[in-house]
Amino acid sequence: MAKVTSKYQVTVPKAIAQKYGIRPGDDIDWVAAGDTGGANSGMRGSSLPTGGGPERTSTGVAALIDTNVLVYRFDRRFADKQKIAIEVLRRGILEDSVRVPHQAIVEFIAAVTRPIRGHIILKQSDALREAEEFLKQFSVLYPNEAIVRNAIRGCATYQLNWFDAHLWSYAEYYGLQEILTEDLQHDRLYGTVRIVNPFITLL
Repeated sequence: MAKVTSKYQVTVPKAIAQKYGIRPGDDIDWVAAGDTGGANSGMRGSSLPTGGGPERTSTGVAALIDTNVLVYRFDRRFADKQKIAIEVLRRGILEDSVRVPHQAIVEFIAAVTRPIRGHIILKQSDALREAEEFLKQFSVLYPNEAIVRNAIRGCATYQLNWFDAHLWSYAEYYGLQEILTEDLQHDRLYGTVRIVNPFITLL
């Protein structure tokens, strides 16, 4: 089941996109199906040619953001990576081109508040405030049983660690074609999901 965000955005699950031939760049026209309202079964999506009109919502395939991009946004020790992370997230907000998994927000708070050689990126109060901002600024994706089961398969099939397998499973389930991360091999395909390292130019 797809979740409607606070911005009234919906990510089309991969299985639905494949079944109805929905492709990146398509417009989705929402049509009432029945007299009763509500999101349970009262609406359905259909792929239409691009054609303008206020009732249509343009939907492109977004990329999934990994925790390291969120962390570098605030880590002043790595100025070049911080600059890139800020630009990636800024563009993602403007273009609605990224999605943030629930897992990344959980890991973000743990990472930025953990002392590393006496350095803490953010105080806990600041980290919690920034997490709240993420919820407002981005479409956040939440786990379900199918994602966990697929992560188990990803661990075995691709020899991913448990956390990376979950990240990959989010992308597979929600039909996202790219994961933005420095933790996996750049340009490698895992199933239908391609890894993009936004910091590759710094290597």
